[in-house]
Amino acid sequence: MDWRPRTVRNGDVTLAVVEAGVPDAPTVVLVHGWPDTHHLWDQVAPLLTSRFHVVAYDTRGYGQSDAPAGDAPYALPELAQDLFAVIDAVTDGPAHVVAHDWGSVQTWEAATTPGAADRIASFVSISGPNLDHLGTWAREKLSRPTPSNVAQALSQVASSAYTVMFQMPVVPKVFFGVLGWAPVWRRFLQAVEGTSPAAITVAPTLHRDMISGLRYYRANIRPRLFHPTPGSTDIPVLELVNTRDIALRAAIFDNTPRYAPRLWRRDLPTGHWLPYSRPRLVADRATEFIEAIESGAGGSGSAPSSLDRLAVTGPRGPLAGRLAVITGAGSGIGRETAILFARTGAEVVCSDIDLDGARTTVEAIATLGGTAHAYPLDVSDDAAFASFTEEVAKAHGVPDIVVNNAGIGLAGSLLDATDAQIRRLVDINLIGVATGSRYFGRQMVQRGEGGHIVNLASAAAFTPQRGLGAYAATKAGVLLLSESLRAELADAHIGVSAICPGIVDTKIVSTTEFAGSTGDEQRRRQDRMDAAYRRRGYTPDRVARRILDAVLRNRAVVPVTPEAAVGYRVYRFVPALSRRMARTSLV
Repeated sequence: MDWRPRTVRNGDVTLAVVEAGVPDAPTVVLVHGWPDTHHLWDQVAPLLTSRFHVVAYDTRGYGQSDAPAGDAPYALPELAQDLFAVIDAVTDGPAHVVAHDWGSVQTWEAATTPGAADRIASFVSISGPNLDHLGTWAREKLSRPTPSNVAQALSQVASSAYTVMFQMPVVPKVFFGVLGWAPVWRRFLQAVEGTSPAAITVAPTLHRDMISGLRYYRANIRPRLFHPTPGSTDIPVLELVNTRDIALRAAIFDNTPRYAPRLWRRDLPTGHWLPYSRPRLVADRATEFIEAIESGAGGSGSAPSSLDRLAVTGPRGPLAGRLAVITGAGSGIGRETAILFARTGAEVVCSDIDLDGARTTVEAIATLGGTAHAYPLDVSDDAAFASFTEEVAKAHGVPDIVVNNAGIGLAGSLLDATDAQIRRLVDINLIGVATGSRYFGRQMVQRGEGGHIVNLASAAAFTPQRGLGAYAATKAGVLLLSESLRAELADAHIGVSAICPGIVDTKIVSTTEFAGSTGDEQRRRQDRMDAAYRRRGYTPDRVARRILDAVLRNRAVVPVTPEAAVGYRVYRFVPALSRRMARTSLV
């Protein structure tokens, strides 16, 4: 990285500052944490310099900046004044700040200082909470000791246990005297973040910085966590919350909206050192946010249009900020899943070969205050599916969740089925699922922010029975496709679930074709099967709840109804019994 060096003074402290990019463009200040220096940003900064004036600095005690003696000079108000001094020196107006770890902690301090909006135009926070907000969160959790609150508090305590050692006077110095050299640090980051050691640039002062930076912990942790005085800010804030962070649990950021009314949040399946492991992701998200703010969006009561889903305007549902695409959303399981996803915070794209049905689902979501969009889609048409995925990405972004739900039924003897019936069944039930998984899966992998694919299989996938052989074959294919795809996409943090309902009262039953039957006989058999499924009384909304659970818990295979659960285990453990049961006709 071709930085231009300079220095900035704040009182008696001299800070080593570097600059790059377009001098007259909006200024972006990058603030590092422990035990890094400005080199943390060496992979991120080049991705920003074509659009912005990029500034980074070694915070006091690190790198080439001064390291005052004692702990008091490292209190958060002093660090906030350092940030203000750098901003005042490098630009005539407010700067956008992107900060990580302790860099984010001290930027929170600055952002909640009166008059901060004159210096800070926006703030992208990565892996660093406001310590007063964190202290208040912990006290509130423990003051209401429900199982959930206690579990969240204890989880964070366990993740932060290392900070106790960091505040000791001698032990951490001895520890880092042994382990604080660059090759070990690179191997550590490779182990916990999956980063290539060659991609990590550390300062030659790393060992000294590790020990010097401990003063940040000693000066701030205990007073802020034990005696919090939380402040607020009107500055636009984007929180990038890493759900695989080894030090910080995602739940600790849940009360941020109380203190930052202009807040956007993105949960990511990533680890603590995001600037090292995913520099492109950091640069893209920061650029999107900053350019939206610069364009005039994000003013009082408004949100950057490209980030509407990420705006935190009230209590967050479990799918808040997510975009979900559901095929076959015009009725049955697809419709109920779309409505449930919208209720839990997702923006939903509803597609169906029956556009009117999709529009009805969208209208139902709108009445709940949710956001949804209707699209026509024949999942058996590969070209149409390709165009649909491109249109969705262009209009709404890459989906976080895809539910390949569209399907049809075919009953009756396989010997009586026509080639056209078999091909149509395979094209919709199996190839349509594979197509949706391929096209949207590629988008998810390329974006690099994880996601989840849900494929609707059936209990028929593992319960052979006469009269449903062709249908069962397509659903067995969906099940094995999903299991294989799950392994294939695991490294990209994209979950894949196969949902296997049994007897559910949906529209697919009344439209199922019976091979070898026509006219009145066809209708009689459909009516009889439909009546039996209605008597069973298992409604699509119950399947939708299991689909939501599969997404939230990353379930692999989900037998939904009781008969599906029994059939799954019988087929796995007593396959001969399953084959004997198959001789009984159910259709």
